[in-house]
Amino acid sequence: MLKHELREKYKALRAGLDATTLEAHSLLLANQALRLPIWNFSYFHIFLSIATRKEVDTLPLITLLQGRDKHVIVPKIQTDNTMVHYVLTDSTTLKQNAWHIPEPVDGIPVPESKIDVVFVPLLAFDTTGNRVGYGKGYYDTFLQQCRNDTLRIGLSLFEAEAENITDVEDHDVKLTHCITPEQVYAF
Repeated sequence: MLKHELREKYKALRAGLDATTLEAHSLLLANQALRLPIWNFSYFHIFLSIATRKEVDTLPLITLLQGRDKHVIVPKIQTDNTMVHYVLTDSTTLKQNAWHIPEPVDGIPVPESKIDVVFVPLLAFDTTGNRVGYGKGYYDTFLQQCRNDTLRIGLSLFEAEAENITDVEDHDVKLTHCITPEQVYAF
């Protein structure tokens, strides 16, 4: 399938989710993360959910990471369409940007080279690790700046598309894993 078709399909599927299902699926997804071989790492980058888009609620996963004394890193979009990354602490002030994404106002910056694991937002993914995001390219650009051994873990409320994404481009960065409420995929 084509990316634009998948974007429309999964936006509609998300729109049909009620709050109880979204909360339950997000908790199941966080519990699935316990099955991954990631717990010896220290620096975990995670997105903060856009509630109006019914994204995976990352709060249960953030709580799990902080409970295991991991450094939780969150992004902030810059005016040049790049992202900077800050440590999330109890004193971090968050503010919604123009796209309703909660972002840190400021904080302790972390370079891409320190990040061990990136939890990647997505709308859809296929069985080979290709993903479809919103189409702005923020995460592809960011993931290209990370170390080659940085784990790239998608978080999806839905299972993999059986049909591969056909319009993958050279700059698209594949996932190493994807977590859904039902299972963990490794690519």
